[in-house]
Amino acid sequence: MAAAPDVPQADVLAIAAHRDDVEQTCGGTLLRMAARGLRTAILDLTRGEAGSRGTAEDRGREAAEAAKLLGVGWRTALDLPDGAVENTLENRIKIARVLREVRPRVVILPYWQARHPDHAITATLGYEACFLSGLAKIETGAAPHRPFKIVYASLYADVRPSFVVDITPFIEQRHAALMAYQSQYANQAAGGGLFVPEEEIRERTFAEARHYGLLAGVKFGEPFVQKEVGLVDDLTLLPVQSI
Repeated sequence: MAAAPDVPQADVLAIAAHRDDVEQTCGGTLLRMAARGLRTAILDLTRGEAGSRGTAEDRGREAAEAAKLLGVGWRTALDLPDGAVENTLENRIKIARVLREVRPRVVILPYWQARHPDHAITATLGYEACFLSGLAKIETGAAPHRPFKIVYASLYADVRPSFVVDITPFIEQRHAALMAYQSQYANQAAGGGLFVPEEEIRERTFAEARHYGLLAGVKFGEPFVQKEVGLVDDLTLLPVQSI
């Protein structure tokens, strides 16, 4: 069965617990993929109703603006409870339904260890949904589909990345997409003790990207972990100089 008309298919689908997670962890990568002519999409699992700042409606408008800045062709949010994401069969099927419509080759998930429980659960929930999406006897109204590759955005994890994506040409646009969430990152009284001051956001996010860029021999980068062993065809084409 073909994808629904209002859900275009994509090459890369980023799945995150919250609106603004993707912008922080892999926004530059989505920009780079779009610049290469690949189709990108975002699935946010929650709508932000439990956030200390703003409302779900605020974040919905901001997410739409951020998607435009990231060059993303399609974005939607499920109705999982913010702050209480659970790995249930019902939730796996909700995600599998999107996977079968969007039919990505690559899925980006958050790293499986995180301070916020929603992020850690989304890693496992997303992986299991990718598996379930390929089972022919699971009925969702669309043909089975299983992504070829799953990678984990590890920017906030204290782990050595499997690889880094060079986002140097896109660092400013990535920052603009994050700052589209003014309800979250503009200076305000609500949540003042929990959020970084607006004037420090640029410094911190650029420093993180600079750190991972240096590991890979570029200016700015975003790190990822893959669980599989990598395969190399030609040793002379391996990037990143050793000495």
